Amino acid sequence: MLRIGLTGGIGAGKSTVSAMLVDHGAVLIDADKIAREVVEPGQPLLEKLAEAFGPQVLHPDGSLDRPALASAAFVDSEHTAQLNGLMHPAIRDRTAEHFARHADAEIVVHDVPLLVENSMTPAYHLNLLVDVPAEVRLQRLMDSRGMDRDDAAARISRQADDETRRAACDVIIDNSGSVEETKTAVGRLIETRIRPFAANLASGQRAPKAALELVDSADADWAGDAQRVLAKLRFGTGDEFAIDHIGSTSVPGLPAKDVIDLQLIVPDLTAARDLAPRLAELGYPGTELSDHLGEGGTEPKWFHANTDPGRAVNLHVRTADSVGARFARAIRDLLTEDAGERDRYLQMKRELMAAAQAADGTDEQKTEAYAESKEPYFLEMRRRLVPDSFD
Repeated sequence: MLRIGLTGGIGAGKSTVSAMLVDHGAVLIDADKIAREVVEPGQPLLEKLAEAFGPQVLHPDGSLDRPALASAAFVDSEHTAQLNGLMHPAIRDRTAEHFARHADAEIVVHDVPLLVENSMTPAYHLNLLVDVPAEVRLQRLMDSRGMDRDDAAARISRQADDETRRAACDVIIDNSGSVEETKTAVGRLIETRIRPFAANLASGQRAPKAALELVDSADADWAGDAQRVLAKLRFGTGDEFAIDHIGSTSVPGLPAKDVIDLQLIVPDLTAARDLAPRLAELGYPGTELSDHLGEGGTEPKWFHANTDPGRAVNLHVRTADSVGARFARAIRDLLTEDAGERDRYLQMKRELMAAAQAADGTDEQKTEAYAESKEPYFLEMRRRLVPDSFD
């Protein structure tokens, strides 16, 4: 199952976008609907709320009196915490039931208004933000819901700001224009990213490799992309392993192929093998390979790559004391700190890439040729940065 988190500020039009996703075959799980379900008459939570906050939180017909509950629960932080302690487990368990009910679905969209505020984004393969500037949302709330300006502004201010949401989400859907414009954007997203992502995830197949070209770091958000992927991997593996950003995209200001290289450290290769199925579920199928150390030397590791066609990721799973792990960190740190070495490396990359692009062969063959052509440089730098590996 491809798990998608969907969010957006109040007035952004999440329901409009979620309906479009459903029209394309996605299953929708609505967090607001679940929050209403768990307090319906006959639900165990309703009785618990009445016990905790008094019978006045119920209408005469036994249904929840929401204003009365708010008055009783938000008088101070202690009562608010008590409310959260009752509501959150009930919502969590009911949400799990909904996901289990749709276990065979290809794509499940979880519509959560406070996805970012509650730090939930790492739990999903992909997070979509329905994005409308706050000022536009303010006007929409006044026009469509009849709110006065102060009330609408207060509600917007209690949520995450636009910048925070954008930084936390993988895809931004601009819903500030017409419905038709949004429908076109959602359809394009489904066809080019979501549906291929789901198919790759189901089959355990990596997405096509990134193009063989250098991208200027000013034109990419590699640090942000890496942080989002790292958060998902850490959450998905129980935060058990050290994972960090390596490779050219981890070096500020260095043009690079549009690939996020990450390194996950395990105690031994048995742990790497045991971890492989879980990484595949998270969207990173892998296989056991070897690092080439030069002069015929190799070192085993596991290599995983992205099923998401919208974000190329290479995940290297290595042991802590391996040459590969130590060198990956050392060369990253050197290129970050030494401008002269960074310029030398960039010049070499440009020359080798131009040669690879001009050669005959498929795109994959050209990419492999480019990678192999950098090996003499890496051998030189391994001798310099990890000299004990050649003893």
